[in-house]
Amino acid sequence: MILPIFQVDAFSEHQFKGNPAAVMPLQSWLADDVLQQIAAENNLSETAFYVEEDDGIHLRWFTPATEVDLCGHATLATAWVLVNEYQFEHDEIIFKTRSGLLKVRHLNGLFELDFPVHHAKECEVKAPLLTAFGETPLEILAADDYLLLFKDETTIKELKPNFALLAQLPLRGVIATAQGDKVDFVSRWFGPNVGVEEDPVTGSAHTVLTPYWAHKLDKTLLTATQVSKRSGDLICELKGERVLISGRASLYLKGEVHLAL
Repeated sequence: MILPIFQVDAFSEHQFKGNPAAVMPLQSWLADDVLQQIAAENNLSETAFYVEEDDGIHLRWFTPATEVDLCGHATLATAWVLVNEYQFEHDEIIFKTRSGLLKVRHLNGLFELDFPVHHAKECEVKAPLLTAFGETPLEILAADDYLLLFKDETTIKELKPNFALLAQLPLRGVIATAQGDKVDFVSRWFGPNVGVEEDPVTGSAHTVLTPYWAHKLDKTLLTATQVSKRSGDLICELKGERVLISGRASLYLKGEVHLAL
């Protein structure tokens, strides 16, 4: 069996920046264990698989270790492939996912993801959160991920996490954030529990970060940079219980996967 594969750098218009995701269009779903093996072989933070069915485009995301409920950068990458490689004709793409219906609008190379809000709330403070970064957070909250506030952008850039300690935590991952020097806020995301020590740009984390910083800065339209080694830029807008996350993408690779099934 021969399957097409694309690798797209999401949340950047430049190659080697942003967050690389593999995108694989399928004619029909393969067995879950095969999808997981492909994602592990691709060895990227996410592989997106989609199938166009009569009732819409069904989309799933896999890290090298597990299937996840939501992934922003691989959704953006999938939308980029549909528009640029398969000439998708409509301005809005609707994906059917484990997180419900997800809409992506595109205009002049900018892709806007329409995701549900996730509110970070007070939580039990686990010991690793206080020691894993060598810096004591100013605030600790939790949604699907822990959200840790630090004093400034320089601190975020210089964090050296202890991944063994972070792996002891019960949630998906940890977001570290601070107010930015040139943008509204910066962040980094760590997820050893899902097989990704540090994700270059994490769209789903911004469903938590956007309402948090919108409240803190008293504004609904925000600029953001994830200050990983690769880095990526996002525009985030809070609209009620939805977050609009916009970014660009760049194609790195396209080819074929040869499955011996």
